[in-house]
Order: sequence, then structure tokens, then C-alpha cells
Amino acid sequence: MFYYFDELGSTIDEARDPHYVHGDVVVAAHQTAGRGQRGKRWSSRAGENLMFSVVLDTSFLRAGAQFAVLQTVALALIDMLADHGLDARVKWPNDIYIGDRKIVGVLIDHSLGADGMLARSGAGIGINVNQSEFEDWLPNPTSMALETGREFDLRRLLESFYGRLMMRFEALREGACGTCGGEGTAERAAVALQREYHEHLYHLGIEAHYALPDGTTFAGMIHGVAPTGELLLETSDGPRRFLFHEVSFVI
Repeated sequence: MFYYFDELGSTIDEARDPHYVHGDVVVAAHQTAGRGQRGKRWSSRAGENLMFSVVLDTSFLRAGAQFAVLQTVALALIDMLADHGLDARVKWPNDIYIGDRKIVGVLIDHSLGADGMLARSGAGIGINVNQSEFEDWLPNPTSMALETGREFDLRRLLESFYGRLMMRFEALREGACGTCGGEGTAERAAVALQREYHEHLYHLGIEAHYALPDGTTFAGMIHGVAPTGELLLETSDGPRRFLFHEVSFVI
């Protein structure tokens, strides 16, 4: 079900309420406390963009496989944007880019169940749709309208993405059930998801500059992302692995 609000603090906080169940979508025309990764705030003009969270039953996934949820959401966004003629890439760990500009931000919120399994996940998503002017402090934003030269119906666009996400999520569920398709099904599904994610990975195989939390910068080349979510960089000191908060792109 789709739940529309004129204003919320944050859709992902609202979506934590247990009365929302798998497949429910919490949508806000305006967020007063929208959140991004690393505690950053999400800025969006009311009524011009999509800000929403989707509730997902992820109880079939072990906690160690949680990165597959983010991969699934990211690929569904890639699908939706491609439907409108936009060639998008996933900028690790959780942004969607058109060229070198950010068009979507994603934040995944997980709840743990028993025996090392997930219980449910909330996918908080902000899509720049019809906004044409952005605050100066945003480093490199773009929108679907800026990229295509046309405006979009927000509800129809959300429904289009929702259909893409549910198809992707059902494939994730079926793939994770190793007994559903015979021996090796889960492993093959994980490999296929990983391969498709890499096909759409921003800056794969391209040397760029990165920054550590202390401000130190260095050159590196992405050669992949581990199934657990670590960024795999080739540097002058050899291969290195970084978790979400341990390194960032220098824009």
C-alpha cells in the first residue's frame, strides 16, 4: 500500500512503525529531517521530487548478506531510469549517478531477527525528478528533468519504480532460497547479482582520487565490490578493502 504524507520528519523513520508491512511505501511531499548516508541531510524541494521508503521483508537473508538488499534496490533504480532513456551508474556505496552527477540517494535501514537473520529492511530513497535548481552546498546534483528536458508525473514514476523493485526483490528472495531451485541455486543467484551490479558500477577500472576520514587523499582504481559490501581498490600500496565509512570519493 502507498501512504502519502504532506510532511514527515523522515520517511525511513516513519517506515519503522510495525504497522507497515512488506511492500508498503511511505511517501512524503516534504521531509523536515531527511537523512543520507554518514549522517548527511537530504535536501529536496517539496513537490518536485520523490522521497519515500519501501518496507521489505528480508527475513530470508542472513545478516551477513544484507548488502544484497542495497544491490537489489540500486539495480531497480537503474532499471527505472533506463526506462526513461537515462544511463545510470551505482556510485559505491549507495548513490545513483548520471555521468558525474548524483540523481538518487539511497539509505537502507535493517532490523535484525533471530539466529543471525535479518527481520525487515527499509529502503529510504530520494530521487531528483523535476527540480532544476539546487542549493549551492550540494556538490554535483542533477535531476531527471535536467537530464531529459521534460517533467515527470511523480506518482506514475513511483509506481513504475515500485514494479521494478518488486520484480528484483522477488528474484532475490527466490535466489536466496537454496532449496527452491535445486543445489547451487543460491550461489548462482548471488554470483549473477554481483555480476550485474559490477556492470553498472561507477568508476570501475578508472583511476580516481579518494579520501580517508582524516583528510588524507590517495589515488586508486576500483576493481570491484565484495559481496559483503567492501570497496576493493587497487592502490600504489597494493589492493585495499574499505567499509562504507572508511573512504569516500573526492568530487
